[in-house]
Amino acid sequence: MKSETEFVNRKANRLPEFDYAQNGVYFLTICTQNRAQVLSFVSVGAASGRRPQVQLSEIGSIVEQTLTEIPLHYSHVSVDHYVIMPDHVHLLLRLERKSRRPLAAPTVSHIVNQWKGAVTRRLGKAIWQKGFYDHIVRDVYDYQVRWQYIEENPERWLQKQNNIERT
Repeated sequence: MKSETEFVNRKANRLPEFDYAQNGVYFLTICTQNRAQVLSFVSVGAASGRRPQVQLSEIGSIVEQTLTEIPLHYSHVSVDHYVIMPDHVHLLLRLERKSRRPLAAPTVSHIVNQWKGAVTRRLGKAIWQKGFYDHIVRDVYDYQVRWQYIEENPERWLQKQNNIERT
């Protein structure tokens, strides 16, 4: 049996004391298990100067389909923007309840876990890493920065791949 000092101190995944069921926008990153590149392929645009193209794999198509179905299951939730990269997904998830919050309102973690479960059921196998990264969007500027990050992610992916190939 390990002593308490032998256990790795893990950083908390969520902001302590924050209510993740409240209205707001959340920037999320969800990764595949072992960062397996099974969701999409990123390639250079067909014409010179075009933006990189993300082509979804069969698994990526199921991920996208289930992602766009989230608002069907939660009337107060929308997916504002997303990108499905080879080994992760970035998205802006908006919780916007018009009336008072019910006592058992679903949290961001609940929504993400249900979405991951839906993907797993449709695929017949698990592809996700445990947990996810979140950032609580604080204002319009922060929202625009996260939106742009999602937009530019395929370009950063290609640059990173090109640097790896050169070394």
